[in-house]
Amino acid sequence: MCVFKNGKLYHYEFVLDGRRHRGSTGTADRDEAVREESRQRERLEKSYSQVIEEEAREQRRKTIQFAADEFLTDYRAKHQSATFAEYALGHVSKLLGGSLVVEITPKVVRRYQADRLKEKAGPKTINDEVQLLLRLCGEQGVLIRATLRRDKALKLPLPASPGRPYSAEEKARMLEEAQKLRTPQMRAALALDLNTGLRDKELREIRWEQIDLIHKRALTVGKSKTEAGTGRVIPLNETALAALVEHAAWYTRRFGECRPEWYVFAFGSPLPADPTRPITSFKTAWIKVRKEAGVKGRWHDNRHTLVTELAEGGAGDEVIMSIAGHVSRAMLSRYSHVRLEAKRRALDGIAARQCAADEKRKAEVGHAAVAPR
Repeated sequence: MCVFKNGKLYHYEFVLDGRRHRGSTGTADRDEAVREESRQRERLEKSYSQVIEEEAREQRRKTIQFAADEFLTDYRAKHQSATFAEYALGHVSKLLGGSLVVEITPKVVRRYQADRLKEKAGPKTINDEVQLLLRLCGEQGVLIRATLRRDKALKLPLPASPGRPYSAEEKARMLEEAQKLRTPQMRAALALDLNTGLRDKELREIRWEQIDLIHKRALTVGKSKTEAGTGRVIPLNETALAALVEHAAWYTRRFGECRPEWYVFAFGSPLPADPTRPITSFKTAWIKVRKEAGVKGRWHDNRHTLVTELAEGGAGDEVIMSIAGHVSRAMLSRYSHVRLEAKRRALDGIAARQCAADEKRKAEVGHAAVAPR
């Protein structure tokens, strides 16, 4: 509340929803001026609430398809890539596009989950799609989310992670086969991925300006899938450093230099030809490497392997999350596959320490028994 005298009359001034409102109260009486200021505020607040309610009603009258198109227009303007949202909302629109937003209820969401499961979609994919669907529904989506969460039906349970860590022997065989390829690009990418845990897009779009091979011996991740992952700095161990030094030498021979703005893994097939564009995929070379090395697994399992090895080596959760760019321990647990040997070593260590303590106690008891009184 703010009233002040300007000349003979009192005036009011206040801020509502980020906008400043000023005017004359038309009176020289302060008490009456205060009441007038309150009336003006109430009038504007009522008007604002009516506008919000009308917008909400208009939103609910939209179809899911229309709301999805609006959402994607805004999403594309704010994100470098809209592939994730386009894919997820493509399925939402296919099943619910003709429905009005107001028609979406908890029951409709549950039916959507069931229909997508029948289509063999994975639980995580369905969960992502439902989250976007509820965002399309605005305030109504908030209420639906609360109801589903209360009923423990908001998210489908996720199965155990399909990923697997590669053994040291498998890693060695894959790196050896990658070395035999026509271009050293694959070996450098594989060595870097196994020793930094970069996501596929983070790896493909890394530029030379993000890598310091001399002083810090580290790389800085660019735009990432998560806020925690963007801009994180990952030290380069000897394996990753040697692979990048070798790759940089080959890169310089091919393109004349390693310009800071150029991509480390350049576009082109069968040989890199355009360093101003990133490679689109390692898929072809990856299939060949796995086949020749006799290894089964996914490219993403390189990331699983690093996280597992860090966990087995005793690195703390904070260190692992800082390297991998995870945002929660729940997600970290899906990537860490602490192997049987590591579990055995940990439990054997407990037994060994207990035995040592028992022997020490026995020695102390025996020493006390023979000691002169």
